[in-house]
Amino acid sequence: MTIEAASLTMVQRPWGQSDLEPWSGLRDVRGPVGEIWFGRADPEARQPRLLLKLLFAAKPLSIQVHPGDAYALAHGEPNGKAEAWYVLSAQPDAKVATGLTRVLTADELALAILDGSIAGLVNWRPVAAGQTIAVPAGTIHAIGAGLVIAEIQQRSDTTFRLFDFGRGRSLHLDEAIQVATAGPSDHQAPPMKLTDVRTLLAATPAFVLERIDLPAHTHWELSADNETWLFVISGKPRLGQQEAEMGRAFFLEKARAGLSGGRDGASLLVAYPGPDPASSLLYNVEGRKAAPVAGVGAAIASAVSVKEAQA
Repeated sequence: MTIEAASLTMVQRPWGQSDLEPWSGLRDVRGPVGEIWFGRADPEARQPRLLLKLLFAAKPLSIQVHPGDAYALAHGEPNGKAEAWYVLSAQPDAKVATGLTRVLTADELALAILDGSIAGLVNWRPVAAGQTIAVPAGTIHAIGAGLVIAEIQQRSDTTFRLFDFGRGRSLHLDEAIQVATAGPSDHQAPPMKLTDVRTLLAATPAFVLERIDLPAHTHWELSADNETWLFVISGKPRLGQQEAEMGRAFFLEKARAGLSGGRDGASLLVAYPGPDPASSLLYNVEGRKAAPVAGVGAAIASAVSVKEAQA
């Protein structure tokens, strides 16, 4: 049984920032921090299949694409990289890009990368706090300036850049052409209520992402059969004997733990391996079981799953 507060690793990026509040209490940050990676408390512990991180984008990230599982396996990697973003905060003009505005041939994509015109072909759209964006492997994408994002992803750091906004870092022309779906991205499935307190944000072959909204002074039991990440969005919930605050993350595996909404209620992100929402994730311990998750399995999976793009 594993219940532990996650460790934190700061990763400097040229597009990052030094002010990480209120999502992190880290002080004396030197240089622009672009990411905080959450990990196991024991660095020697087995690495989870999923990686939870925060992104602090003061400037746009590169336009990029990640490979799928088939490409990764063929090149000596254990898996590809599908991901999903939950927007924690957004400036009024903040945007993200997923997919292209039109279909390109391989030659057209290569030319757009070489001459930089790819920057005008990605499909930018405004986003606001509370939105979720699923990014299947193979999707050309970018994150704009003025955003703080919680990201859940397959554990991989393989990124192929197509455009870097003049930063001078290497581009990955051949690799990007091999793995990218050079066209518009699939429709984003809307959030779906599973119970009174559970909302399904994304369901993919690799992971499920939910938001849990706990009313004040309510008490629950969280059942984490597989690896499970928790991230506190708001409030001061209590997990087992630990009181959590906004921005804290926890890792659980093969564990059951008490979870309460605290004095003011609390909201948390919960992520675990996919493809289907867990029917027994959360129970009300005050004399009744939480309402059953309706249609878990094929019905929900077909309605809300994001199919991984072919690499």
